[in-house]
Amino acid sequence: MVGPMYDFVANPLGAVRLTFDKTIGSGSDPSSFDGKDWGAVDLFRHFLFDQARLSQVPILNGATINWIKPNTLVRFRGMIQDMMGNELYVGAYKDGSVWRTNKFMDISQCPVELNSPDMRLWERRLLYCVPVPGLNSWAESTSEGAVNMCMDSTSEQRDKRRRMDIEAVDHNDFPVSGDESEDSPSVKRMREDPSSSQYLGPKNEGPCSSHVILPDVDRDSLPCLVKIYDSPESELKLNDVFEFVGVLTFDSELPSEKVDQDEFSNGLCDDVSVNLPPNKVPRLHCVIHRKLTAYDFLKNSPPTEPKPHLVKEAREALLRHLTSILGNDGVAAHFMLLHLLSRVHARADNVAVGKLSLNLTCISKETASVFGTKLSIVIKNLLPFTKCIPLTVEYLNSASLAPKKDYQINRLIPGVLQLAEGSHLIFDETCLETGTLNSAGVENARLLKALTELQKVEYDFKYYKMEMMADVQMLILSEGKSNIMPADIIMPFQPSSAGPSDVVPTEVLEAWRWYLATVRSMPHLISPEMQKVVENDLVTARQADRSLGSQDFSRWLTMGRLISASFGETSLSLEHWQMVKELERLRMDRLK
Repeated sequence: MVGPMYDFVANPLGAVRLTFDKTIGSGSDPSSFDGKDWGAVDLFRHFLFDQARLSQVPILNGATINWIKPNTLVRFRGMIQDMMGNELYVGAYKDGSVWRTNKFMDISQCPVELNSPDMRLWERRLLYCVPVPGLNSWAESTSEGAVNMCMDSTSEQRDKRRRMDIEAVDHNDFPVSGDESEDSPSVKRMREDPSSSQYLGPKNEGPCSSHVILPDVDRDSLPCLVKIYDSPESELKLNDVFEFVGVLTFDSELPSEKVDQDEFSNGLCDDVSVNLPPNKVPRLHCVIHRKLTAYDFLKNSPPTEPKPHLVKEAREALLRHLTSILGNDGVAAHFMLLHLLSRVHARADNVAVGKLSLNLTCISKETASVFGTKLSIVIKNLLPFTKCIPLTVEYLNSASLAPKKDYQINRLIPGVLQLAEGSHLIFDETCLETGTLNSAGVENARLLKALTELQKVEYDFKYYKMEMMADVQMLILSEGKSNIMPADIIMPFQPSSAGPSDVVPTEVLEAWRWYLATVRSMPHLISPEMQKVVENDLVTARQADRSLGSQDFSRWLTMGRLISASFGETSLSLEHWQMVKELERLRMDRLK
């Protein structure tokens, strides 16, 4: 059996062209491929998943960009920070009597007339993606073996690129088929006009703006302009976290002044290339994408069945550790565990069902410097996306919390609260002193209140504002009850010791990460029998305390679901419901 004529990782465009040529050779019309695949994606899917070769594909990030060759297959993991619309490009064209394709490429192999009947204009989406905000180092993906293969020939490749740029494009990046010799007209035209581009700028864009290098474009936090082909718009949403596998195009040595309107033969301005120049922001032509879950950020912990004994062991060990971190305050540790397991699993009217924000009170600056630091470290070691924000009047008056649309550069400028689903935020209010909030501070306080209560963030599009749904765990540390962020649980903190924390072995941390990811994703229900018990208890509680309302009842139900989940159970039991009532009794005693 003869192997494939191309290397999927080193020469992905070879697979694209070969499958295109084969399909055209069988009598298919190029016009039938507008928004459709001709079999190339199936080949890549077979290679990456059926043959389990995904680990051979290098991860693209700030550390690897120097070693990965252009026009090779790469992976990029990131959050969709901005959706930049669609662009038209010459997807197929006739070279003499032979049809060629430019799919998954930035620049055409040879120039064509844009109004020629022997070409097909296709469409692709542009997504500006960034590393997930707050991504912790343990959750970063590596592909050392794949990068090492790239590094072996990096020096030789770069020297070759300086000497023979056009030949590298002709012979390495785009393999020539048997009927296309070096002296063919298409190759000659390519050599004569190597910068010719056959792609049109984004549709409905404004006039050209001056060359702008955005402040967030740097190698320490490498963004990526992902070009999506043949996928429904509903598959990819703002702030979703994806892994994109595709063809990399990036040239760090390209002079910025070369990125101008003269590149485009149709004379239209490409705002994307002006504001996100290709020598600063790599392009990834996506072949396959998949939405990432918490499991995808775990190492050495593949998804396994949550067997009761594994869940029980992990729960007991984690609860002991949280109790130790919190100065042997066992009640606070139980609420902390429930908080870490919480997530928005449904929305009813204006209520985010499942959230459980936690406000630890009775914490001074001195207490926060001890216990707050320990908490921050342990949460950072357990969850993939976390941030700790010291809240001060100065911060509220100056921070950009909400994303804002800048129409001059046609970009959504990120804000602190533009976060991926499942992110965790710690707000330290112990630094907050008396002061005056300016208009920006008042607006930021309103945004924080809305995120806490509704799990929504208001995005500023200048002419209008749009509410975006969020799912962010919020932990507030304060001396008294927070007036800015009204949390679901107000928990007076009562530590009895502040001993040194034990160093947790890596394998134990991995077990706890698996535990949290597993039980958070479990479904949950309440049986009809338990529903009657809960309803009777709520009626009794209401008769005893008329101040209780729907928010209190909703909180109790959420706690019941989370306690059940913490034991690996998918339905509420009487025992777990009794635990809810006992925890609430202990908490209320502290509030008196």
